[in-house]
Amino acid sequence: MPLYEKFTGRHRDDFVTLSDIEKNYRITVDEGFNFAYDCLDVLAAEQPDALALLWLSNDGEEKRFTFDEIAKGSVRAANFFLGQGIQKGDMVMLVMSRDWRYWQVIMALHRIGAVVVPATYQLTKKDFEYRCNAAGIKMLLCTPRFGVPEVFEDAEAQCPTVMRKAVFGGPREGWIDFDAEAGAQSETLARIPNQNTDMSLMAFSSGTTGYPKMVWHDFTYPLGHILTGCFWHRCEEGGLHFTISDTGWLKSLWGKMYSQWLAGSAIFAYDFDKFSAPDILEKLSRYRVTTFCAPPTMYRYIIKEDLAQYDLSALKHCSTAGEALNPEVFKVWQKATGLKIFEGFGQTETTLCCWTGFPWMQPRLGSMGLPAPGYRMVVADANGREVGAGVTGEICIRTDEAGGGKPFGLFSGYYRDEELTKSVWHDDLYHTGDTAYTDEMGFLWYVGRTDDVIKSSGYRIGPFEVESALMEHPAVLECAVTGIPDPDRGMAVKATVVLTKGYEPSDTLTKELQNHVKRVTAPYKYPRVVDYVDVLPKTISGKIRRVEIREQDKNRLTTEN
Repeated sequence: MPLYEKFTGRHRDDFVTLSDIEKNYRITVDEGFNFAYDCLDVLAAEQPDALALLWLSNDGEEKRFTFDEIAKGSVRAANFFLGQGIQKGDMVMLVMSRDWRYWQVIMALHRIGAVVVPATYQLTKKDFEYRCNAAGIKMLLCTPRFGVPEVFEDAEAQCPTVMRKAVFGGPREGWIDFDAEAGAQSETLARIPNQNTDMSLMAFSSGTTGYPKMVWHDFTYPLGHILTGCFWHRCEEGGLHFTISDTGWLKSLWGKMYSQWLAGSAIFAYDFDKFSAPDILEKLSRYRVTTFCAPPTMYRYIIKEDLAQYDLSALKHCSTAGEALNPEVFKVWQKATGLKIFEGFGQTETTLCCWTGFPWMQPRLGSMGLPAPGYRMVVADANGREVGAGVTGEICIRTDEAGGGKPFGLFSGYYRDEELTKSVWHDDLYHTGDTAYTDEMGFLWYVGRTDDVIKSSGYRIGPFEVESALMEHPAVLECAVTGIPDPDRGMAVKATVVLTKGYEPSDTLTKELQNHVKRVTAPYKYPRVVDYVDVLPKTISGKIRRVEIREQDKNRLTTEN
């Protein structure tokens, strides 16, 4: 029996209708829940020799870990942290790429009640200074790769709260040798109690504007991911799940830990240096991955390859999140593999809150899906009033006590910023900052971030629909649609385009793309300006920074005038 049944009372296949899951999907948990003790240790006791993690290095080194090995390693690491003076509530930053020790370290910090603070290995000196001081980081544990120790050493003098720093992979001057110290620790540790509402995890958002927000979650956060891996990813006992994500982002916890183990599935972790579509396809084939999740950006590159060269027959289910999925990507992937891509929507502040998660809940091409069980989502106007079908508004989540209160997986607030928390969470509504509309069947259709919607000649134009239309043209590899000032329309639609190999920018191609959009969607939405670039500006988590494109256009127009 998969472990998630302990908390939901039913197997996922027992839910046979949408109304059944809406009415009867419930999570029950005792006070003092801790994933390390109440899930990992249970798995280690019940199936000690079952594969928990299959790890592959960039150089081809392979390691396999059972649940028993992960559990024992996490106890040794917990004793190591205690020996370094790390206590309940202390902030510990992990800059670990996809290193195999990450899984043991996370569980170790859960055991002692310390706060896990994931961070990407792409941080700059300025990033380290901001994050360490904003969060009051007490200890840093990092990979020796990508120059991470050197970057932190440059920032260290400006990070006075950091009292300990450890590196793995061998000794380094001035750093604690994690492998040597943790490896010598005891595999015995008495349970350290916590409350469900205690802070367990604090993540910096990957927002496209301003400084990253500090989003904190409590100890029940993993249970919000039962929907993620057990239902949406369709992870299964004895399966092997592969989510492409750097452990610096919460997406790694969506697809690399909690819910996969709750479903009884092993995790495939590939610690690559640089994304390569042929490389990923080869790994899917060689390791017989059964369930797969990647952001739309990576699917866009993957479908440009000759998929017939790879044996993807072990794949049973595919999913995506991070951005809206372009319908063209969906169609090409399905034609090549016979598999649909199931979308999911969520944020750093949430777990999966909109989905198509069951075989009988087929994805509607271009739609985000339906609100996930446990999340009471509405589309609201500027005053927080729910709008009708077909009307664009902001996606909001209800948290009133009468309807069940705060859902499992919803964040507890922005750390050290009560004012910011209240600005997005008030009157029993959490405002996501994303806009969408619902159709007559209740499916949500993504429009864009509230700042991304283009108001042109009285129309409200969402960038996603125009981007999806452009993506259907074979010349377009990636694109971003933004508004640009126009004397007649107020704003005009602009497309910034990265071309596929074999295509060159030209007036003829621009006209072709414009006419293509007119045929695919409403003619007034076509891009009146098309700009060709080699790469799109993105956050370090890979999200397109439309705000940067708008800022560049603004500066250029100011200079010209």
